[in-house]
Amino acid sequence: MLQLRISVLAVLCGWVVTVSADEPRLRDRIDESVASAWQREKLTPAAPASDAEFLRRVSLDLVGTIPTHDEAVAFLDDVSPGKRDALIERLLADPRRAQHQADLWDLILFGRNPPGYDTDKRDGFQTWLREQFANNVPYDVLARTILKAEGNSAEQGAPLFFVQYRNQPEDCNEAITQTFLGIQLQCARCHDHPFEPWTQLDFFGMAAFLARLEVVQVGKKDELTMWAIGEKSTGDVLFTGPAAKQTPGKKGEPVKPKFLHGEPLVEPPLPEGFKEVKFESNKPPPAPQFSRKDQLAEWITKSDNPYFARAITNRIWSQFFGRGLVHPVDNMSPSKVPTHPELLDEMTKQLIAHQFDLRWLTRELVSSRAYQLSSNGSTGEPLPNWFEHARSRPLSAEELVASWRVATGFDVVEAAKEKPDDKKPNSRSRFKPLQWEYVIRFFGQPNNGTGDFQGGLQEHLYLNNGQLGSLLVTGPGSLLDAISKSEASPEERIDRLFLSLLTRRATDAEKQRFAEYLASDKNADRLRDAIWVLMTCGEFRFNH
Repeated sequence: MLQLRISVLAVLCGWVVTVSADEPRLRDRIDESVASAWQREKLTPAAPASDAEFLRRVSLDLVGTIPTHDEAVAFLDDVSPGKRDALIERLLADPRRAQHQADLWDLILFGRNPPGYDTDKRDGFQTWLREQFANNVPYDVLARTILKAEGNSAEQGAPLFFVQYRNQPEDCNEAITQTFLGIQLQCARCHDHPFEPWTQLDFFGMAAFLARLEVVQVGKKDELTMWAIGEKSTGDVLFTGPAAKQTPGKKGEPVKPKFLHGEPLVEPPLPEGFKEVKFESNKPPPAPQFSRKDQLAEWITKSDNPYFARAITNRIWSQFFGRGLVHPVDNMSPSKVPTHPELLDEMTKQLIAHQFDLRWLTRELVSSRAYQLSSNGSTGEPLPNWFEHARSRPLSAEELVASWRVATGFDVVEAAKEKPDDKKPNSRSRFKPLQWEYVIRFFGQPNNGTGDFQGGLQEHLYLNNGQLGSLLVTGPGSLLDAISKSEASPEERIDRLFLSLLTRRATDAEKQRFAEYLASDKNADRLRDAIWVLMTCGEFRFNH
């Protein structure tokens, strides 16, 4: 059956597939499952992506920026059959991957405008995130570290997640269950859920794990406040019943911690004569007699938790295919049927077997032929339901700035300057010479996780009247310098322009049009305009 289904995939896409006698790799399972759905739904998949399309897409997806001119030429001119696999391995080992993953997860965990005082200053947390991905820390370890929140937010980073929800265990419960379990419990906060098996007591039983947390300031470091998460040994959330039955002054009954659709937490009794401690500023809070928070962290991240591994598998799939097998990714309730249920089960099983290695899972996803389809599908959908063509997505603010800097050679010119910077680099310095505030305002919300995107007038105004001209530097290594001083033919110089900015060679029509425009360019003014046109065009704005 496996060989038959893969043969169908090969026929549909014109691929040559060899089936070994050994157990197939996950990428083969992916292709088998996706092809089976195409056949069932009577869909014709897109052709495989060209080398140029694949190069730009996988570079953006793995390291958050487009390739340089030289990298594009080397890959496109390479005729070896295994060059795509080799490229994937290079990108997975690239230091920029850790930064890109940190950017993505910072948005998952905080968003652009997180709640809570001081949570906009996340350099400590972002540094910690980069280190986790650079060291390929297993996802269950990463999640458990966040949820246990040991240390402080400036040095250890992880505690900052809880700072968003100071004295708000209900809000924190909603965020944790959506992010780490893929479940939306917020409806059960006010009444039993009418369509899902969540009750109000389920909601408050989970919130009870977080009811004793307190945010404590323990000092300053590198201009960052060090926040720690203290935990009391007493205290409960109070349950006052459905919202429709609320009355003024109703105190409610305390609710004990209970794992979602699981057993109540068994807590040891407090010592006789126990007195609750009071946390003090500038002092690390002492550990509680018994930590509810740690028990929740351990339960959530267990490999046999029915939600945890399944949720991260679906989320990582969505990262590379645009939509989850259950969509949206933070609403994997029992009533939501996956598009490919057997595939989701298989991927979850294999991720657990590989000890939550997200780098391994990423390699399998982007190595699949399903990922490497062209985005030129017949349906016109940016996020096709059955993955019959690759997704189209706008670049994030971070990806746009990084790609502009790479394309124009700005980074090369800056690296050659010998001027020590007394200030420690931070997340905002990566946007220079552009202003972080403007870029985030105009490009910070291109995706909402459901495929909706509308650029709007503000993007157009920024691209036409903003600061992009400051990226058009003229020093050695810049695109302006390389093309204006080149002795190559006009066609070769135009190819360099397109390869640097759009990761492809120009068509004959484009070469003719640009050559005519640049023919009388004496002071490189027209060349500047040509670069600006490609920097701001729709093709640059999207991933291909």
